[in-house]
Amino acid sequence: MRRRTVLGAAAAAGAGLGLAACDSGPATHAATSAESVHASPASAANATARENAKPGASDWRMTHQGAAEAVEGYADQASLRPGQKLTLRVSTTAPGFTVSAYRVGWYGGDQARLVWKSGRIAGHRQPPPQIVDATRTVQSQWKPSLTVDTTGWPEGAYLLRLDAENHANRAQRWIPLVVRSASAEGKVLVMHGTATWQAYNTWGGTSLYQGADGSYDARALKVSFDRPYDDNGAVKFLVYERALVVLAERLGLPLAYTTGIDVHTDPSILSGATAVLSLGHDEYWTPEQRGYVTKARDTGTNVAFLGANTCFRRIRIEDAGRTVVCYKTDYRDDPVYWTDRVLTTTDFRSGPAPDPESSMTGVFYEGYPTDAPYVVHQADHWLFAGTGVKAGDSFAHLIGVEYDRVTPSAPTPRPIEILAHSPLVCNGNHSHSDTAYYTARSGAGVFASGTMRWVEGLMAGGHDDYDDHGMDARTARFVTRTTENLLTAFALGPAANHRPAPQDNLQDVYGSGA
Repeated sequence: MRRRTVLGAAAAAGAGLGLAACDSGPATHAATSAESVHASPASAANATARENAKPGASDWRMTHQGAAEAVEGYADQASLRPGQKLTLRVSTTAPGFTVSAYRVGWYGGDQARLVWKSGRIAGHRQPPPQIVDATRTVQSQWKPSLTVDTTGWPEGAYLLRLDAENHANRAQRWIPLVVRSASAEGKVLVMHGTATWQAYNTWGGTSLYQGADGSYDARALKVSFDRPYDDNGAVKFLVYERALVVLAERLGLPLAYTTGIDVHTDPSILSGATAVLSLGHDEYWTPEQRGYVTKARDTGTNVAFLGANTCFRRIRIEDAGRTVVCYKTDYRDDPVYWTDRVLTTTDFRSGPAPDPESSMTGVFYEGYPTDAPYVVHQADHWLFAGTGVKAGDSFAHLIGVEYDRVTPSAPTPRPIEILAHSPLVCNGNHSHSDTAYYTARSGAGVFASGTMRWVEGLMAGGHDDYDDHGMDARTARFVTRTTENLLTAFALGPAANHRPAPQDNLQDVYGSGA
């Protein structure tokens, strides 16, 4: 919800996953080593398996981030279709650099495949960013460094690694990219939270959380994709999304890829999807995106919320998707406030047009920060099959750093089943985090983990270069098996058609007032 530092973020770029088998002008570079996958829904799972049978790249991980100005860059699109051209703008103090495009997947445990690599590109420093006074928006007006032809790139989540040439110990930085699908018919749709990535980005001095002086009052009201990401360039993706992509690809599920902004722009991607996956930190949604996902649920598409604080902020997209707008507590200064209160950018649950996220997610965001054990409540639920858990079993540190709970006083779909009910303390207040499951009238199943560490849990235990918050390998096995159960079931279509209906236990958990 608020700005925070993700510990070990740079190292997370190189973390393994605890997944059980259980010259100075622009240059144009064409893809040379990838195959395009154009599969019908019936063969989509085989297409995933074929892609992941290709040789992986064990050396994809970043080994040396280097100084902030050593090398950094951004793309002119956060997502694109295979075959479209991508322009990269890079600034470096090195005489040259290369770009390597890695597609994230399983690949026999390597977890990425080199799809394309550039030749040497001459390096130069780009001018400092500008800040638009009225909205405190950081904008970079960098010249193009190279243009990449993505013909033949398979759909999926990508990390583009910038490698500075023999300079500052070969400094490196990421540029994240989604090569999005044209259709999700018969597939599980992975929906990346690019608006949230940008909301927290402090590169150039401001984010939607803080200004150049670090204060909330000096924060940006609009943030632009026309700038690099801070830190290693892909913190939000690496910590909250990558592990789920690796798991889904390992399972060989029929997969499609998109972003929340693309759902806002073209909701047809939702048509016929068996499931939509919202990942570990997916806080910023437009009301249109929310409406489209809700409509998909109401026509039989399963939905999984694999984090917490999901769909908390109501935003607006401007400049053909390159600007994210959220006035938050200053919503009366939002020009739209005077013309359309429903589109005013603030929290969904707040005025002038309150619409809490819980009517869609089943859970209600409650707080930050916390750190607590995850406590199983309904051990016999089908989602926990094969985990061996019993009621009361706990998994240390799996609840955090933000959490949701089923809140009877908020709009809540019924019947709803609380699967885990985890006591916690947040800012001195005693409460609970809840994992919940319900089915819509369409038969669609809806799962909410209730914790922001769910996807992180897939990486827990045994990785010295990853800050797993104290979570262990036992936790990784539990989260992995539960997520496998969820994904394989949701890939089959409306969950009510093949899985038991939820047994409403809200009153049992929260008392007669529920």
